[in-house]
Amino acid sequence: MIVLGIDPGLANLGIGLVSGTARKAVHIHHVCLITESAWIMPRRLQYIHAEVTRLIQEYQPEAVAIEDQILRKQADVAFKVGQAFGVVQLACAQAGLPVHTYGPMQVKQTLVGTGRADKEQVIYMVKASLGIREVFNNHAADALALALTHLAHQGVQQALAGRR
Repeated sequence: MIVLGIDPGLANLGIGLVSGTARKAVHIHHVCLITESAWIMPRRLQYIHAEVTRLIQEYQPEAVAIEDQILRKQADVAFKVGQAFGVVQLACAQAGLPVHTYGPMQVKQTLVGTGRADKEQVIYMVKASLGIREVFNNHAADALALALTHLAHQGVQQALAGRR
């Protein structure tokens, strides 16, 4: 299974692709899409949509895992991230891909074993799980963490289905 993980954001949107299973995941690709604050909003959203669409066509993922963020204290940030979240979901819907959302604590619990893990612990587990040595962008690391979380949850769902 190929999973596309997405850490949504307007200025920085993390993308990570992995394949395999929770026990044997393979790194395919990662990138951080950056939009300039000087760009008008429609241009920023169009760029995100076009790049996500291109990556979906290039790598043909079977599922998408997106971080479901709760930004209660910063309404302006939540609104902008929500717009990016929306164009990503549109690109996925246009490709016929199922979208799964995971909260930050769920990702931390899955990868590190505690929902209170810090960012460095998550990055360490992403690198260890995928055999990556390079230092990379936090947004791309979060996207890979989301993809790994989906693989883990997919494995649990398949195991439960096998018991029935």
